[in-house]
Amino acid sequence: MRKKMRFFGSLFMVFGILLGALGSHYFKKILSAEALDSFEVGLRYLIYHGLSLLLLSGIEFRFKKTKKLVFYLMLWGTLVFSGSIFILSFKVLLPFSVSWLGPITPLGGTALIVAWVLTAGSFMKQ
Repeated sequence: MRKKMRFFGSLFMVFGILLGALGSHYFKKILSAEALDSFEVGLRYLIYHGLSLLLLSGIEFRFKKTKKLVFYLMLWGTLVFSGSIFILSFKVLLPFSVSWLGPITPLGGTALIVAWVLTAGSFMKQ
């Protein structure tokens, strides 16, 4: 589990840095201020959870199953939350509708909240 958490944490950071650079140099030329603000929210959560995966990879949980569940909730929660926000930020530039993603974004956020509740619970029981 440690290797997976470190790999995806590092991958999130790589994409976070790349997307941050694109956002500050290129996307601000093509996105509205509102869309850029949304993009930056997705970017922040991508970076926060990349760092979180790296940090949590070195911490022992009371139960290995809990750590595994936290990993998958953070992985998929971040992909759904940040990914949907990234796509929605570009909706006016896309040739097809992505409005169906709006209701999906909170599912990613909910997965992240559950991951953090499980993490806190695991630490409280140690």
